[in-house]
Amino acid sequence: MTKTTSAGISRRGLLGAFAATAVAAAPTYSKAAGFLRGAGDIRRIGMHSGRTGEYLDTIYWIEGEYIAEAVREINVHMRDWRTGEAVQMDLRTIDIMSAALNLMDTSEPYLLLSGYRSPQTNNMLRSRSSGVARNSLHMRGQAADLRLTSRTPTQMANAAIACRAGGVGRYGRSNFVHMDCGPIRSWRG
Repeated sequence: MTKTTSAGISRRGLLGAFAATAVAAAPTYSKAAGFLRGAGDIRRIGMHSGRTGEYLDTIYWIEGEYIAEAVREINVHMRDWRTGEAVQMDLRTIDIMSAALNLMDTSEPYLLLSGYRSPQTNNMLRSRSSGVARNSLHMRGQAADLRLTSRTPTQMANAAIACRAGGVGRYGRSNFVHMDCGPIRSWRG
């Protein structure tokens, strides 16, 4: 996990301090590189997994470069909690999640309901629900199902749709939003 208690200052801690200063000094994120405008010069993601009890709050991208250690932590956090299997999550999905969180102007971490899903887990979920896709992008590490207590699924979906970067599913009755880096589309579940 990212949070550690140490008397010394690590490289990661120094980067975090730099990032916090840079965020305060340049909140407009005008130099965003890559496919997703608005994600910022500094990209941060916060998540909590109700299944594992783990929390993650990390800066994973600074000035055009992903931080390898932070990306590894994200991959582990978004693992299939049923099998323990982790894959390289598609960073485009993480960027969409981060940009949507910025647009919603909240510091609340996402509640991660589902990130990566192994084929076994996906098949098991398909046998229980018609709403689970046979070729789900979750199995490629390209999707996440997320919830916030401070925002409605409609607010979350609207923020993700504003990114114009992937798929967004709004599941109002189940109180979550699906975000992925597949083709641009949206739906209600």
